[in-house]
Amino acid sequence: MKCRHCNTELKHTFIDLGISPPSNAFLTKKALDKPEASYPLKVMVCDCCWLVQTEDFVRADEMFSMDYAYFSSFSTSWLNHAKSYVDSITSRLNLDENTTVVEIAANDGYLLQYVQNKGIPCYGIEPTHNTAKAARDKGIEIIEDFFNATKAEQLVKQGRQADLIVANNVLAHVPDINGFVKGFSILLKVNGVSTFEFPHLLNLIEKYQFDTIYHEHYSYLSFTTTCAILKSNGMTVFDVEEIKTHGGSLRVYAQRSDTGKQPVSKSVSELQKKENEIGINSLQFYEGFQKKAEHIKLEFLSFLIKTKQSDKKVVGYGAAAKGSTLMNFSGVGPDLLSYVVDKNIEKQGKYMPGSHIPIVEESRLKLDQPHYVVIFPWNIQQEVMEQLKYIQDWEGKFVTFIPCKSVI
Repeated sequence: MKCRHCNTELKHTFIDLGISPPSNAFLTKKALDKPEASYPLKVMVCDCCWLVQTEDFVRADEMFSMDYAYFSSFSTSWLNHAKSYVDSITSRLNLDENTTVVEIAANDGYLLQYVQNKGIPCYGIEPTHNTAKAARDKGIEIIEDFFNATKAEQLVKQGRQADLIVANNVLAHVPDINGFVKGFSILLKVNGVSTFEFPHLLNLIEKYQFDTIYHEHYSYLSFTTTCAILKSNGMTVFDVEEIKTHGGSLRVYAQRSDTGKQPVSKSVSELQKKENEIGINSLQFYEGFQKKAEHIKLEFLSFLIKTKQSDKKVVGYGAAAKGSTLMNFSGVGPDLLSYVVDKNIEKQGKYMPGSHIPIVEESRLKLDQPHYVVIFPWNIQQEVMEQLKYIQDWEGKFVTFIPCKSVI
């Protein structure tokens, strides 16, 4: 396989998580009796542009299909983050009724609802039918399609250029990253701005966040590599912020290279320098990650086996992709983890991909009073602990395993 950005032959394995189904391919009870499509989950690092990337085995339209079940609005903390961003960027760019905001991968309208509330014209582009419908139910215009340079050209011909394009947690989800980014330079107005949010590769490695690796994430991005990808596709980065979402993310501000007039912040060179000093542009930085993941896997299995032997009940919270990766890499099934609780009604009554662990509604916790609740979406740990604080009534405890085992 060749690098999806610079076309260099890929020779170096970053991590191999074995074979598993796509992390959001939830199963109905009837589907449990049928063969389940699974694919290698192997990640490579390019020794030319340093893009960390999955090998291509699953097409995007297979994973982001009509029954896609990830709805952003089920997380209160994520809604708060979206509202805060809209308030901030509206002020920074002086957005008003004469400007246009576009969100790529608009999901269920979790962010554009706040843009709309300010009276700012907006629309979203979203390929998954379920989430697009949820956004439309909020009164938000959604173009149900994948975004790329061709789609951007179509929109420009329709007079739908943007003053701001928002792309939260989508840059990693596209197999053709060059075609995707090129679309931004086409769709932006002369002085338009794009912002990209994505988990920072630096945190993934330093905090052992291997469970954020799954088929839906084609790329794992450092700031240095992101700048190079944007530059080669007609965009220039002019600012960057390190933010706390998803275990440590970046918010990158970019403009058209040919017409943008925003001054470049010193934060750009500072973060590039930081990454360079850490060694993000050397193979040595990427070595040893497999062993770290295997250590966490053994800790997870050891905990489940010991609690099983002690006749104590363990359940999970959050039928998230993170949980799928951890459970499938560890070979965990319903014999060790009874079920996973999730607020999303689209997931309830279904089964986790690969592990076939049932997904149930929250009321089961009060009925069963488990000894331990493993929080799989550790990035919203505080939100979950507050929501489920009543487990303390029966001396229940919360457990996380990333970056290391923690019992609370």
